[in-house]
Amino acid sequence: MSKQKVWFITGASKGMGLEVAKIVLANGGKVIATSRNLDEQIANIGEASETFLPLKVDITSETEVKLAIEKGIETFGQIDVVLNNAGYNLLGNMEELSDAEFRQTMDVNVFGMTNVIRHILPHLRKNKSGHIMNTSSMMGYMSYPANGSYSASKFAVIGLSEALAQEVAPFGIHVTILVPGTFRTSFMSDSSLAVAKNKIDDYNLKQQVELFRSYDGKQPGNPAKLAEVLYEISNLPEPPLHLPLGTDSYQSIVEQRKKEAIELEKWKELSFSTDFK
Repeated sequence: MSKQKVWFITGASKGMGLEVAKIVLANGGKVIATSRNLDEQIANIGEASETFLPLKVDITSETEVKLAIEKGIETFGQIDVVLNNAGYNLLGNMEELSDAEFRQTMDVNVFGMTNVIRHILPHLRKNKSGHIMNTSSMMGYMSYPANGSYSASKFAVIGLSEALAQEVAPFGIHVTILVPGTFRTSFMSDSSLAVAKNKIDDYNLKQQVELFRSYDGKQPGNPAKLAEVLYEISNLPEPPLHLPLGTDSYQSIVEQRKKEAIELEKWKELSFSTDFK
């Protein structure tokens, strides 16, 4: 087997996925890059080559995911690192969100990710090695108004990944939960951000959306530096399970845990009162 690792990256046409694909290729690795927009992916990275396989894939389609993984293994002989990066964000207060809108968030951020995991695991388990990186968010540890569906999906990524890590450890497979803060990508731009169609005046969703979009282009996180970190941990014998990325992510999680500890202590008497005596 080749000493150079083969990466399978979802959402690779832009943002963090694109930067990771570039750094892997620059260091002599191989990349199977998936995206809904194949033209954008090829424009940003290049045509297919001996080290690069761009594929048009809708990760919410289990069939398309299965075929992409099979094509990648057929092309390069193996897959070593999986980066579940594709994501979708929808702004809307819970009363405003339709069932279809909420499900779209979960389909991409949770079920799409699990499609990849389920179909890559037989290969990794057979090889007794591999590294799965699942992208959560600092909003997988806390939430804000109009971000309930996104936070719900990213909380789910954490819980699923913690269980997965224990399940696959006996097979030499590592799992890392990536927890980015705000990075300077197009994620908060008009082109990427979805907004609930049913707006209720009482919630003033317009103001919430304007606040969110005001961060676009001002985010502290550098996606190129994030890519360097992910490449680095892919070569560690014991990579971290939880990895906050960015000062805003780390500090927000620490503060949230402090608040939770205070609340737990405050209501401890009630918590303990439910046991049989």
